[in-house]
Amino acid sequence: MQSATVIQTSSRFSLLKLFKRDDDRYEGVPPINIYLLRLLYTLMFLFLSYDAWTHVLNHKGNWAVTDATAWCVWLGYGAISWIGIIKPLKMLPIVLLEIVYKTAWLFIVAYPLWTKNELAGSPVEGTTNVFLLVILPIVAMPWPYFFRTYIWTKKLS
Repeated sequence: MQSATVIQTSSRFSLLKLFKRDDDRYEGVPPINIYLLRLLYTLMFLFLSYDAWTHVLNHKGNWAVTDATAWCVWLGYGAISWIGIIKPLKMLPIVLLEIVYKTAWLFIVAYPLWTKNELAGSPVEGTTNVFLLVILPIVAMPWPYFFRTYIWTKKLS
């Protein structure tokens, strides 16, 4: 009778388990980070792919070089994000890319307009609102794992 109670107690869902490191399944990353990363990759795959393919397929006329480059990068970025749904820790570099380019854009493009009170109603207001969601990848990123795996590694590749 006691072993049945132990099994039942250990199989219950625990909110605390979401935030504890899981060395067996996720290389020491808390499950909450894995779930947030999968959500992030799914959103990237669905929305970014949809927007990029829609824009590329409906484009008329000649492309401006930088505009075409940006849309093709986003198209590829959205397309490979499906790998992150399956292997969330292997695709952390694209999460870092997202954090860097969105944060840079916010500081370089949006912040100067905001300080001059010219952001509201400007052509960049919509993109700014979307890029402010950069908080999701910042929170989802398992920073200790990222630094341990990609930055502080002793292997020479």
